[in-house]
Amino acid sequence: MVNINKHYPGDQPVVTQDNLILEHYGLNELNFESIKSYRQKFQTAKPNHPWNGLEIKEFLYKIGAWGKLRNTSKEGLTLAGLLMFSEERIISEVLPQYFLEYRESTDGIPSEGWSNRFTSQDGTWSGNVYDFYFKTMQDLTGDITDSPKVDGELVHACLHEALVNALVHADYYGEGGIVIEKEKMIFRFSNPGLLRTPTEQALEGRISNLRNPNIFKMFILINFCKRAGSGLKKIESVWSIYNWDEPDLMQDTQLNRTILTLDRQSTIDKQQYRSNDTFVNEEYDYFDIEMSKKTDSINKNTNSYNKELDSYNKEFESVNNELDSVNKGINSINKETNSLNKEKNPCNKERNSVNKGVDSMNNEEPLFNMTDELEEDNQDVNLIPDDVELGMQEMAANIENDESLDHKLWTISEVARKKRRLSPRVLEGIILSLLEVKPLMLKELAHLLERTPDGLRNNYLGKLLNEDKIQLKYPNQINHPKQAYIIGR
Repeated sequence: MVNINKHYPGDQPVVTQDNLILEHYGLNELNFESIKSYRQKFQTAKPNHPWNGLEIKEFLYKIGAWGKLRNTSKEGLTLAGLLMFSEERIISEVLPQYFLEYRESTDGIPSEGWSNRFTSQDGTWSGNVYDFYFKTMQDLTGDITDSPKVDGELVHACLHEALVNALVHADYYGEGGIVIEKEKMIFRFSNPGLLRTPTEQALEGRISNLRNPNIFKMFILINFCKRAGSGLKKIESVWSIYNWDEPDLMQDTQLNRTILTLDRQSTIDKQQYRSNDTFVNEEYDYFDIEMSKKTDSINKNTNSYNKELDSYNKEFESVNNELDSVNKGINSINKETNSLNKEKNPCNKERNSVNKGVDSMNNEEPLFNMTDELEEDNQDVNLIPDDVELGMQEMAANIENDESLDHKLWTISEVARKKRRLSPRVLEGIILSLLEVKPLMLKELAHLLERTPDGLRNNYLGKLLNEDKIQLKYPNQINHPKQAYIIGR
């Protein structure tokens, strides 16, 4: 629900895309299993309808899949009929950019590969729009069931609406194809072409300007759709019922793509480790918060070891707080890169462990009090040589500094995680503020901002690079494994 909507320049305002009659494409170009399936569903939906008795060509003409040129003897499949019922190889002859893809990553880490994926080009099925709908819905909703908190049928209906919306509004002449993504708690529907109505009108559900009305008609005839324009409004209502994040309808004017993201998490779920803190409602006031005042520490806990460092840890976000424990998530003291428990570290003895008993990072006692504890247990033995103890103190200081930076980054990016509809100017400002703290890799920025890496790269980072506001850490090695973004000099 972002960005300014513009008509795609390639669209024709009078003749709709899928009305085109392909006089050299006939019944032989159809997948008859797809036709058979559609007619069965039509008969189930309308058992007494007179079209059930028609010959195949006449039936296709009635539903908009076959066309006849007036005052001539020419006839053939319509573009809608080709898309719905033909096969990928034949469709691609007319539409070279045609591509359908479904991909799934239920472990929540898409970068490590997709656990399930199919495309219109894999040769295991017809590759047409009609069959794509059913294959996708089967996988998209396979693990969605009723629960005490969620009505599975409502969610199923919303995913159906979102998928049909992508199929009927897609510009099949456009690049990139239709891509449906499923992650652990997120669904993403991306199609070429921008909406033909302003985003606000699309969400209100009052007006719809279809790019492919014949495809839409075919879905209506088997009771898969109601009147145009109601789908997004229905989705927004259901997501609101469960207090999930507002559906994000993005119009990417650079790539000429529409992207609908449905997140089944709520802001409360994502920020459960925080108390009922005040949300920053005014976007442009964000950069005026007291975060910028070095002398005014956000950490008001007088016992916190971070107080003298101007930590951004509020009292309820202290290291000693159960919900914001340094041992949790990305801030864990046990992260591989920060761990005091590596084998080569002499601290990793059971009795000396930083995580032992009262010395745990989660304990309400001061952070590094293990030396005193050891002295009490072993008064006659000096277990920690001076050089090792000095090294431990330096390590503790480094970890303390790293954790302070992590909390600072997390605080700076908080508004982006809470509010999906930030203006580009504000999100760019947040990115610059993050990079002023330290260089960050693309995946780190994506995690902090809860945006997709591709979206950040295409919509924000590229622009900031062109404006010399940021730079690449390794400009001469674009694919460097540790490539990161730094603030421009």
